[in-house]
Formats: sequence, C-alpha cells, structure tokens
Amino acid sequence: MKPISQLSILAFVITAILPLSGFAEQPKKRRPNILWLVGENLKLDLGVYGAKNVKTPNLDSLAERGQRYTRVFSTSPVCAPSRSAFMVGMYQTTTDMHHMRSHRSDDYRLPEGVRSITHRLKDAGYFTANIKHIGDKEVGTAKLDLNFVNEGDVYQSNDWSALKDNQPFFAQINMPESEYDIYDRQTWKHPRVEWYGEKMHPQIANESNVTPPPYYPDHPIVKQEWARYLNTISGMDVRIGWILEQLKSDGLADDTIIVFFGDNGRMEPRGIHWIWDTGIHVPMIIHFPKNVAPLEGYSVGGVNDEVISLLDLTATTLEMAGLEIPNSMQSRCFLGENAMSPRKFAFSARDRIDETEIRMRSVRGKQFHYIRNYTEGAGFASLNRYKEKCFMIKPLMRKMLAAGTLTGPAKALMAPMPYESLYDTTADPHEINNLANEPKYQSILLEMRTALDTWEAETRDRGQIPEAREIVAPFEKEMHDWFGTPDWYQKR
Repeated sequence: MKPISQLSILAFVITAILPLSGFAEQPKKRRPNILWLVGENLKLDLGVYGAKNVKTPNLDSLAERGQRYTRVFSTSPVCAPSRSAFMVGMYQTTTDMHHMRSHRSDDYRLPEGVRSITHRLKDAGYFTANIKHIGDKEVGTAKLDLNFVNEGDVYQSNDWSALKDNQPFFAQINMPESEYDIYDRQTWKHPRVEWYGEKMHPQIANESNVTPPPYYPDHPIVKQEWARYLNTISGMDVRIGWILEQLKSDGLADDTIIVFFGDNGRMEPRGIHWIWDTGIHVPMIIHFPKNVAPLEGYSVGGVNDEVISLLDLTATTLEMAGLEIPNSMQSRCFLGENAMSPRKFAFSARDRIDETEIRMRSVRGKQFHYIRNYTEGAGFASLNRYKEKCFMIKPLMRKMLAAGTLTGPAKALMAPMPYESLYDTTADPHEINNLANEPKYQSILLEMRTALDTWEAETRDRGQIPEAREIVAPFEKEMHDWFGTPDWYQKR
C-alpha cells in the first residue's frame, strides 16, 4: 500500500468541510414567472399564421421571438368545459365538467387528486393573479368560467401592480376579444349585438375585402359579420401590446415565460359550439425570455406541427415551473426533459351547451378529422337562442333556405349531421366533403373510430349519462330571458 501524502490528506479535509461551510452550495435557482394570455374564441386568425385582413404585430412579433404551434386542439368547442379541462389537466368528460356552465350551484367537488393548476403553483411558492386592469386600461375580463366553484379561491389577486413584488408569479389575462357584448343580459332588446370593444377595434377588414368560408352564402350580411370578427382580432392585439409594453416597463419581461393561446375555436356560427376545426383548432405561441433557460424542444422562431391537445398546457406549465407532473394527470407535457412522445390524435367533446342538448365527439390527427354525432337529427340548424340572436348569419341562412335561395355547401350545412363524418383537412380545409362512406378511406375511418371507442372507455367518458331534467329545464328559461326565442320556433 502506498503511503498517503500530506497533500492528499489536505485535499480530503477541504472537500469534507466545504459543504459544512456553505462554500460548495450552489445558489438556489428562482422559478420563472409565467403569464398566460388567453384569447377568446379564435382560430389561427393572426398574421403570423397567414390570416388576411388582420393587423396583429404584437402577437406576430412574439411568435417570431418565440415558438408557434399549428396543431393545437381544445377539448371542447366552448369556454367553460374547455377551461375546466386545462385548469386541472383532466378531460372535462372524465371529471363530470363536460356540460356548459354546470355545477355552479350544487355541492360538486373535484375528484380526489384533481386540483387547479393555480393551487399546485401556489403550494410551490407562486403568487397567482387573474388580471383585469393595468392602471386605467382594461386588458382582461378576469373571467374564470369554470365548472368547479367549491375549491376555494382559484387566484390570490387581480392586481397587476402586485406582480413585481411577488415573484415568481403565475398570472392569467383573459382577453375581452373575441366576444359579443352580452353580459348586461338585455341582449334580446338589441337589433344588432355589438362585439365587445367594437368601437376601439382597428377597421382593417370590411365588406369589400373579406372572403368568408364557402359554407356560408355569398351575401352582404355574411361579409359584414366576417369583417367584424376579423377586426376583433386586430383589437385583441392592441390590448396584447399594452400588456407586453407594461411587462417590459416593469422590468419583468426578461424573467417571464409568455404563453398565448385560444380557449376554444372561432366566434362564428359554424365555429364555437361545434367540433369541426372551426370550433376546436386554436393558436398557441410560447416565448422564453432572456433570463430563463428554454426547455428542450423549444427554438426561437420555431414552428411545431405536432398534434397537441390544449389539455397538454397544464402539464407543460408545471414543467416550466420545475414542478412534478402527477402521474394521474391526463395532460401530457410537450416541452422539456419530461416531454412525452407526440400525440397521434387529439380528442374533443361537445355536450349540452346552454339549453341545447347535443352530444358529439371528435378525433383529430395530423391530416384527418373524425366526428361522431350521438344525437340523431342534431346539427348546425338546431336551436340555440344565443346563436340565433347574436350571430346574424344563422337567421339569414334560415330565411334563405325557406325562400329557396340557399345553395351548395351552405344549404348542406342546414341538414342534420350524420352519425359519422370524416374529413381530409389538407385537401378540404373547410371540412365540407364527408368521406365516411368513401371506400378509399375505410381503413382510416376504422382506425379513428377505434381510437375514439378506446378513448371513451379509458377516460370513462361520462357523456352517455343524461343530465337530470330538473337541471336542464331552467336553462331554457334563462336563455329565453337573455336572448329571446325566434318566431319560427314558437310556431312549432
């Protein structure tokens, strides 16, 4: 055995005492701030996605400095079920939050082990806020619209000025656009319902420069309404600019991850409420700032074309915060060292919305989209008082159909939906041509049909359990008092 040198002994002693003295300790890494910017009711209608007749320089720039996602699909085509899902990382059909604005006045509690992401973040030291104003500027709605209300305060604050002194923070800002201004509950009185903030929206689109989708008739009202919608997107970007500027002014921009996304699809008659792409395909932009190391899978100016469920935002946000993702969570992380393999399919569900009881399910792959309609006779023409009052295109199409002037895809849209639909979204981006009965596509149909059956079983889809009549009945009166009932329905 070789003798131990004095130098070796000294090295051993130094190594042993350094941890005790604190010299070997690394400074604790602070968690990043995280800001969710939640767009209301929009599809990929930003300039950076190729949309025309919009002006979105702030979001376009954020995408150029961050990463843009092109195949993100919400789990529901309407806000409350969609938000309930991504706030807890579980399908709304699993947790019994799948009906629109359900469980607002009963004793419902989230299932054991299911928690709001804000509560998980708060436990890890995050300050949580749901912002409405920055100074005297209205930047958000402070909207929750969740189908769980008995879990305590979801956020700690609504005060933007509190963020700087309470880092790390998780803040959410729900944009007022795109939405009709209906919350005075006097909508039935108005001959034409304004968009929220319509008077401040840049007037980029107009009747003469827009091209509405071919499933609507070529009519001035259609063009006017389409222009109004596009201008809400430009108006939303103005508010986004106010937020980004204040973030920078407050010295927070270099430490704050920004996630912009839509809560569900587009605010058009065939969009919101329906599980065609127009109702579930949403934008997402993620930006990692200067002082935050980006997660694996992120690249500046990058474009991600993988299929992602909006549900996956939950787990990915926990990954951004450096927190453990619960094994029971259905949300799948798509960035970082804990990222899972990309999804083959994203699943979406539509159940009762307001007084309208329709059950549909959707399977969306990279190219093909499968829709199953469980409610025989239901479709675009089904009564929903909110849609009949606010969306001027829908009563227009009824009148044209009755007059015999509605033709082509617009006329076909008024027919009940079949049990199964299959669309090639590459060849047919407007999802007009149903391929379900075409021999050439039977293998794809079978694969997606089987995928839905498996998903329904594995996630314990509760959509097949009917709501009690005493729960549903009050919605018809509420919607009548709010929006009125069209004459054609009263005459039946």
